[in-house]
Amino acid sequence: MGQLLLNKVQKFYGDFEVLKGVQLEVKNGEFVVFVGPSGCGKSTLLRMIAGLDATSGGDMVIDGLRVNDLPPVKRGIAMVFQSYALYPHMSVFENIAFPLRVEKMEEEKLKAKVEHAARILHLDQRLQQKPGMLSGGQRQRVAIGRAIVREPKIFLFDEPLSNLDAALRADMRIELAKLHRQLKATMIYVTHDQVEAMTMADRIVVLNAGEIAQTGAPLELYHKPANMFVAGFIGNPKMNFLSVTCKAVSDAGVTVDYKGQTVTLPVTPRETAVGKMLTLGVRPEHIQLGAGDISINVVPTVIERLGAQTVAYASLDGEGENFCATLPGSASVRPEQPLTAGINRVDCHLFDEAGIAFERHVELTDIDMGLLNSTANA
Repeated sequence: MGQLLLNKVQKFYGDFEVLKGVQLEVKNGEFVVFVGPSGCGKSTLLRMIAGLDATSGGDMVIDGLRVNDLPPVKRGIAMVFQSYALYPHMSVFENIAFPLRVEKMEEEKLKAKVEHAARILHLDQRLQQKPGMLSGGQRQRVAIGRAIVREPKIFLFDEPLSNLDAALRADMRIELAKLHRQLKATMIYVTHDQVEAMTMADRIVVLNAGEIAQTGAPLELYHKPANMFVAGFIGNPKMNFLSVTCKAVSDAGVTVDYKGQTVTLPVTPRETAVGKMLTLGVRPEHIQLGAGDISINVVPTVIERLGAQTVAYASLDGEGENFCATLPGSASVRPEQPLTAGINRVDCHLFDEAGIAFERHVELTDIDMGLLNSTANA
């Protein structure tokens, strides 16, 4: 089992509150990713779960046992750090076996465990080599193997791929996803890279300034962000935000005005919104060339050709590069050449003055709904 309950967990450094009453339940076998900008508290929270940092308040419960005062070795966890932390003078076999030797495990059982972990991680042909002879991805797999042999209740990963190049990061994301399915273990993974979060997680926990901004399946956070912070953080490139005025509300939704263009957005209406300045959000990939329910004339300042996609950055009202559109790779756009960007109302998000999202009446595809339901029932 590997259930984790965080009950109003707090962390203070002096008078500064780093974590502000975090409440979270992680189910047995889940792959949960903590994501957020630098300084949001995600690594601190992971270290507290591991027992490397003390809690200032609240309870941490693993499989029904309160572990606040237990040392790391008695919590049933194993942690993989950002640095590989391998012993350069030891072979791969001995690096993986090290925690078992500390426990004084008998040699035959130790050997079986190490060889089993090595097969899972495709290191069985490397066991007699030293870390200096391995690639970065192989070294990271050795560090993961050292965690696997302990058979922990919960695996903790603290930005384990950040030292790898782009190609290796992509490969290791796939390997970790396979490993999770194979071991069926509870895994908690910390990263600032939302692409890693979206591709690996059963559930994502978005942290902001020591608080949970939203928790949910990757597609749930993408399609229905709870607030502007999550909307801007999840998705690459980030969501565009436009200031609009609420003109009316009805059963059909909320009618807003953007520079003389009026459109009714399919969101749950709030009577208190009439006359208020609101924020309309639209993702770059939902912008089209040509007219839409809302049309914006822009002059691109930078064009990025990525092959399958072309990303155009433009300035609105001379306020800098604050508008972005992801277009087909063959799109005929050039820097300093005016174009019309169209936005369809069904693709829009709407946020109130406090940045809280209006509930969208979005129709998810059967695939989206299947993924959301399978995650919710995991």
